[in-house]
Amino acid sequence: MKLKHRLIIAFLIMIAMPVILISLTAGTIVRFQMDSIHESYDVEAKTIQVITNPIQILNRITRGIFNEIKLLSLNYSEKLSDMDYYIEINEILEPKHSFLVVRKDSEFVFVGNEEKLNMIDGLLPGYGTASTDVDGGIYLGGRNPFLVKLQDFIYTDNSKGTIFVITDLNILMPQLKAVAIQSVISFIIILFLTACLLIFWIYRSILRPLNILRIATDHIKEGDLDYSVGSPDTKDEIGQLCEDFESMRLRLKRLIDDRIQYEEDIKELVSNISHDLKTPLTAIKGYSEGLIDGVADTEEKQNKYLKTIYMKANDMSVLVDELAYYAKIDCNTIPYSFTNINLAEYFEDCVEDLHLELEVENINVVYENSVDHDIKVVADAEQLKRVIHNIIGNSVKYMDKPEGIIKIRIAENKDFVQVDIEDNGAGIDKGDLFFIFDRFYRADASRSTKSGGSGLGLAIAKKVIEDHFGRIWVESEKNKGTTISFTLKKAT
Repeated sequence: MKLKHRLIIAFLIMIAMPVILISLTAGTIVRFQMDSIHESYDVEAKTIQVITNPIQILNRITRGIFNEIKLLSLNYSEKLSDMDYYIEINEILEPKHSFLVVRKDSEFVFVGNEEKLNMIDGLLPGYGTASTDVDGGIYLGGRNPFLVKLQDFIYTDNSKGTIFVITDLNILMPQLKAVAIQSVISFIIILFLTACLLIFWIYRSILRPLNILRIATDHIKEGDLDYSVGSPDTKDEIGQLCEDFESMRLRLKRLIDDRIQYEEDIKELVSNISHDLKTPLTAIKGYSEGLIDGVADTEEKQNKYLKTIYMKANDMSVLVDELAYYAKIDCNTIPYSFTNINLAEYFEDCVEDLHLELEVENINVVYENSVDHDIKVVADAEQLKRVIHNIIGNSVKYMDKPEGIIKIRIAENKDFVQVDIEDNGAGIDKGDLFFIFDRFYRADASRSTKSGGSGLGLAIAKKVIEDHFGRIWVESEKNKGTTISFTLKKAT
């Protein structure tokens, strides 16, 4: 899920969940309190009325008594002059947090609760100035709110009388206060739980992956490139960031490993070059001193010394040229000249040259071509010749048989042509097969002058073949021989 969608869902949850839960909770609380009101005051009320018009509910508490007083005032006004009746009505009102007040003209003839009457003294309406409806009433607000219901009547002596039923709203119906308090508490709890839920969800989906990412950056900062971020649980932008970070870590690790390997290769190269140059230089120095000191006292010895010096100098020149060439090819600075080459004609010329070169080494060259004579490949003739000579040269170096045989076979392989160069030489140990195409690698760890080489010949061959969009591989069996094969792309 995308981060944007997750935030939208979180916003909707933040709005919808509290509204739904508060509605359900408030409805349950109000319904419970309505049952309590009905039980305590024998008043029926709908849930919505408690919320929208609580005064109407309070008004119903004293409706029955007030209705009785109203009927008496209309039909039996003399009853309203009875003090015992006042006391009886007041006792009925007391459990309902109400009291009775009777006024005759401007004097109070009965007061059910002097203390509470003093709180509203002077606020009671005069005779005939207020509504006397059963469902009506006067709300007296302030620090001590009261609900006043009144009924005017005429005494038997024609005096003006008013009877008041006063309800204390401060202490009346704790159920209504409980509704408000419990609703507020529920609202706070629901908001808190909703916030906790959203925080946990956001932490798990956003902050947790970011924290994992932060830990990974600390490891990388300390040089630990083996610490993996792992596979993220989410597929959003944060998860994509973790995947990109992991890709960056792997790439960085690969670059550093390559750099370390490169530095190791350079060290090995310097060591190998030092060894390979030191051997001919030592020989040149020794034979030169022999000539200077007169050790070669005959013309035959002098010619032999000079010939040896020339051969060693030539070996050094070949080594330096090979190193320079590999440096260029490794930096991709060799300009290839790809052309369509007739494979049969090209290899026939190569084999003819090899026959002459290898005859003196007592090595026989066998050539087998099973492809059509007009098959052409895309290649750089000069660089391909270097590949063939490097492979043949490697076979010659490690030839340990009195009569050596090198077979060159050419066959079709789908869109490619496969070239196999097989010899019956010393072969290669299985442990060395994986490394013979590596730079500066030599199976002859002693680097004897007999085998020679810098370990670059096959590495150069591999690089050239790969640049020709082919591949190269080796098969070998110790003491039986080696076969090096490579492919070349057919011309279209």
